[in-house]
Amino acid sequence: MGFHLPGKFTAKQGAEARNVPKGYLAVYVGEAQKKRFMVPISYLKSPLFQNLLIQAEEEFGFDHPMGGLTIPCTEEAFIDVTRSLNSL
Repeated sequence: MGFHLPGKFTAKQGAEARNVPKGYLAVYVGEAQKKRFMVPISYLKSPLFQNLLIQAEEEFGFDHPMGGLTIPCTEEAFIDVTRSLNSL
């Protein structure tokens, strides 16, 4: 069973998508320069991570400039959140 997301999809994006391990989600983080992070899908149920998703929705809606999920925060703030989630 699969699904199709309408929109532009380049070969580079396809190659990156195949490099995401099962059980993980690729997100782009940063202000000027975006960095790609792999996060476990278990983070999606965390209130800390859900706050980041709300910020992404408010800033980008469903049109993310990197072609993937873009989190609008600094890299340092994102790392702090993931450290907190890893210690739970």
